[in-house]
Amino acid sequence: MSLLIRRLLVVLGVFVLIGGVLFSQFLAAQKEAPPRKTETAIIKSVDTFHIVNQSIPTSLEIQGELVAFDKIDIFSEVSGTLLSSSRPFKEGTFFPKGSVLIKVDDMEAKLNLQSQKSTLMNAITQMMPDLKIDYEESFGHWNDYLEQLDPEKKIQPLPQAANQQEKFFVASRNIYSQYYSIRSAEERLSKYVIKAPFGGVITESMINPGTLVRNGQRLGALMNTNNYELEATVALRDLKYLEVGNKVQLTSDDIAGNWTGRIKRINNMLDPGTQTVKIFVSVSGKQLREGMYLKGDVKASRIENASSIPKSLLVNQNAVFLVRDTALQLLPVEVVKLTRDNAIVRGINNNAALLKDKIPGSFDGMRVNINPTPQS
Repeated sequence: MSLLIRRLLVVLGVFVLIGGVLFSQFLAAQKEAPPRKTETAIIKSVDTFHIVNQSIPTSLEIQGELVAFDKIDIFSEVSGTLLSSSRPFKEGTFFPKGSVLIKVDDMEAKLNLQSQKSTLMNAITQMMPDLKIDYEESFGHWNDYLEQLDPEKKIQPLPQAANQQEKFFVASRNIYSQYYSIRSAEERLSKYVIKAPFGGVITESMINPGTLVRNGQRLGALMNTNNYELEATVALRDLKYLEVGNKVQLTSDDIAGNWTGRIKRINNMLDPGTQTVKIFVSVSGKQLREGMYLKGDVKASRIENASSIPKSLLVNQNAVFLVRDTALQLLPVEVVKLTRDNAIVRGINNNAALLKDKIPGSFDGMRVNINPTPQS
C-alpha cells in the first residue's frame, strides 16, 4: 500500500474518533438532569413552663458534731483523803444540781479554823476593859458580838467602829487581821466539798475513795446531758441568709428521730482556707449524745422577686433558654442561690416561657415548636 493511502487512513480515523466524542456529548446534553433533593430542616417540639417571680423561702443544709454546752473539768483546790459519798464518783453516774460530787476529809482544816476563832475570842476579851473606858458608847456592840461568837459557827462581820480613833484602837489589838484570816480559812474549808454546778453525768473519773487528793489535781469531768451545741460551717456567700434565732431541723443517719434547734451564735472569724464561718446551734433531746453527727436544714431568710428553676436548666451557670416567637433565646440571669436540685434566679420576666428540659445542641435562635399544652 502506498504511503499516501496510509496517511489518508490515519486522518480518517482521527476524524471518526472526534466525531464519536462530539456525538456522545450531544446525546448527553439531550438527557434531562435528575431532580435535586432539597434539604428540609427538622424543627423539634419542646415543653415549656411559665416563670412566676415571688418571695421564695430558703433553707441551708448543714452538718456537724454535737458538743455538750455545759462541760467542766473538776480539780481539787485542797489536799486530803477522798471520802465516800451517796453517789459513786464514776463514769455514767448522774448528779443533780447542787448535789455533792467530791468530799475530802476536812477534819484538820476545821480544827485549825476553830483554833483561830478561839484566838480571836481571846483577843476581843482582853480588849474589852480598855474599850469600856475609852469608847464606852461602843462597848455594848462589842460585848454582844463577843457573846454570839462561837467557834463552831460561821463568823459574823465585826461591829462598825464609831470613829477613826476606835478603828485604830481595834486594829492595834490585831483584831482585823485575825478576823480576815478566819474568813479566808472558812472560804478554804468550803472547798473540801465540791458540788455539782448543774445536773449532769460524770464522763471521766480519775480517783477512788480512800486515796489522797493533792491540791491542783484533776479529778474528772462533768457534762450536762440536757443541753448540746451543734458546730457547723456555712459558706461565706450564704451567711447573709442566716440570723441568730433561725430554726434548724436536725436528723441523724444512725438513729431515728428529729430535733429542733436554733442558731445561738455566729462566729465573726472567717476561715481563710475554706471561706466558711462557724455557726452554733443549740439543741436538746434524750437520745442525743456528745460526739454524734447530725445534719439539718436551717430556715433562712426569704429571697424577694426571684424564681426557682431546676439547676439543670442553667447554661454556663449564668443563663437560660427562653422560647420566644418559636425560637430559643439565650437570656443571662443572676443566680442568687444554688441548692441541691434548684437554682434561685433573678432577671426573668413574669410569664416568660422557659424550656422544661435541655435540648442537645441547642443554640440562640434555634427554631422550635411549642407543644400544644405548655407545662406550668
